[in-house]
Amino acid sequence: MDAIILLGAPGAGKGTIADLVKEKSGYLHVSTGDMLRAAVKAQTAVGLKAKSFMEAGELVPDEVIIGIVRERMAQGGQDEKYMFDGFPRTLEQARLLDAVMEEAGSRVSRVFLLEASKELLVSRISGRRICRNCGAVYHVQNIPPQVEGVCDSCGGELYQRKDDSEETVLNRLEVYKKQTAALIDYYDAKSILLRLDASQPKEVTQARILEVLSRS
Repeated sequence: MDAIILLGAPGAGKGTIADLVKEKSGYLHVSTGDMLRAAVKAQTAVGLKAKSFMEAGELVPDEVIIGIVRERMAQGGQDEKYMFDGFPRTLEQARLLDAVMEEAGSRVSRVFLLEASKELLVSRISGRRICRNCGAVYHVQNIPPQVEGVCDSCGGELYQRKDDSEETVLNRLEVYKKQTAALIDYYDAKSILLRLDASQPKEVTQARILEVLSRS
């Protein structure tokens, strides 16, 4: 069993890179959000515990998140390889994940930190537009629709999510910076952190990650 982690601020492209890497590697892309929803739907003991916090509008505690990660990893075989996207988010989650990996006789082998300027991150997120009807995603500069404000696929109205506004994005980036500084130092001290320029074309970042993994 092996695990790698993609770290990066909102807008760094973690999900996009994860999708590209999984296509050409044996790594399973693991999203804690997807696992939470699956555990709640399956009504596992940990899923029901998570549901109680979610329904109360509270953050799901680290111990519960890790419990769901442990459940998911228990479903895979000893040869399974996991790629965590944006998880862990805090130093405590990182330590708990290490404990889970140790229980399985393994470890986190690589952490890829996707870095980009604040200006680029704000531009990427605040320029995002989503179709109210089909959920298609556009960007006012990078992926503009043929007709402004109208979805190419279904003709639905395009809108900007509240948490994609520039003010909200700046706040999200500040929260990320505070949460992740200790996390970066933690993995750097283990000599498993690799910094990557997330302003490059996604194919360049994907190639670099695959090159590093091929040498592992």
